[in-house]
Amino acid sequence: MKLIIQIPCFNEAETLEIALNDLPKKLDGIDEIEYLIINDGSKDNTVEVAKKWGVHHVVNFKQNKGLAKGFMAGIDGCLRNGADIIVNTDADNQYCADDIATLIRPILDGKADMVIGARPIDQTEHFSFIKKKLQHFGSWVVRKASNTDIPDAPSGFRAYSRDAAMRLNVVNDYTYTLETIVQAGREKIAITSVPVHTNGELRPSRLFSSIWGYVKKSMLTIVRAYMMYKPLKSFTFLAAMPITVGMLIGFRFLYYMAVGKSGGHVQSLILACTLIIIGFLTLMIGLMADVIAANRKLLQDTQYHTRKTEYDALYMQQKLEKETVRTYRVLGKDEARPWQEVEEG
Repeated sequence: MKLIIQIPCFNEAETLEIALNDLPKKLDGIDEIEYLIINDGSKDNTVEVAKKWGVHHVVNFKQNKGLAKGFMAGIDGCLRNGADIIVNTDADNQYCADDIATLIRPILDGKADMVIGARPIDQTEHFSFIKKKLQHFGSWVVRKASNTDIPDAPSGFRAYSRDAAMRLNVVNDYTYTLETIVQAGREKIAITSVPVHTNGELRPSRLFSSIWGYVKKSMLTIVRAYMMYKPLKSFTFLAAMPITVGMLIGFRFLYYMAVGKSGGHVQSLILACTLIIIGFLTLMIGLMADVIAANRKLLQDTQYHTRKTEYDALYMQQKLEKETVRTYRVLGKDEARPWQEVEEG
C-alpha cells in the first residue's frame, strides 16, 4: 500500500520546510510513503527547498494557474507514480500532520473512498467571528447541494483512494474543495469526515483577498456544480417561478373576462403569456441540459476507464523497474532511480 502526500505550493519557501518536517515517515497499514509538491509558478526558491528536503516528486507550472488546476495536476502526478492513497495538505502547515493516520483510516478499513478532515472551526483562534459563521454557512449549503453530511466543506486536508482520485473532475478555476464534495455526493462516491486538529497561523490565507470575495466565488462554485450534476431539477425550479406567476395573472384576466371587464386588462394577458413562455423555454433548456448531463456521465465513465488503463500500465512499469533494480543489487550492481520532476504547461 503506497501513500503519496501532495502539497500545493505558491511562493512557500518560508513555510514549506516546516510543513514537510511534520509529515509522517511511517504509518500503520502503509508500506511506502512518498511526497509530492505542486509548484504553482512560484517566484521564490520553493522547489529548491523541496529538493533539498528530499521530496520525491515535483509538478512544475511555469506560471500560476490557481489552486484547482494545481490540485488536479497533483492528483495526476500521484496516480502516475502508483499511489494507492493520496493525501492533500497545505504548505503553510495549517493542518496537524499527526492526523494523517486518522485521515486515511476509513480508506484502509474499506469504509470510504474520500475523507475530509473537519477542523475545530469554533476553537480556531485566528478565524474571525464572521469567518467562522461563514464557514459554517458555506458547509451547510454544500451539504444541501451534495446530499452529504460533511461538516467542514472548505477543508483542504483530505484523503482519496486510488479509485476515487481517478473519478475526480474539477472544472472551475477557483478551488477544488467545494466542487469535489458536490461531485462525490451526486456520483455516490463513498465520502466521510473525521475530526482533525490545526496548527497556529504561519501566514494569512492567499485563497481570497476579502471575506465577501470568497463568499461570492464559493457560492458561484456551489451553484455551478449543483447545476452540472442536477440540471433538470435546477431549471425546473427556475421555470416554476415565471410559470406560476404567469398562470396567476392569466387566471386574473380570465376572471375579469368572465365578468365582462377584460377590456382594460389586456396588458395582464400579455404579461401572463410572456412569463409562461419564459418558463417554458427555461424548462426546455433544463431538458437539454439533462441530456447533456447524461452524455457527460458517459464521457466520465470513459475517462475513468482510460485513466485506469493508463495509470495501471504505468504502475506495472514502475513495479517492473523496481524489480529490475532489486535484481541488479542482488547481483552486486546498483542502479539509482532518477529523481522525478514533471513539467506542466
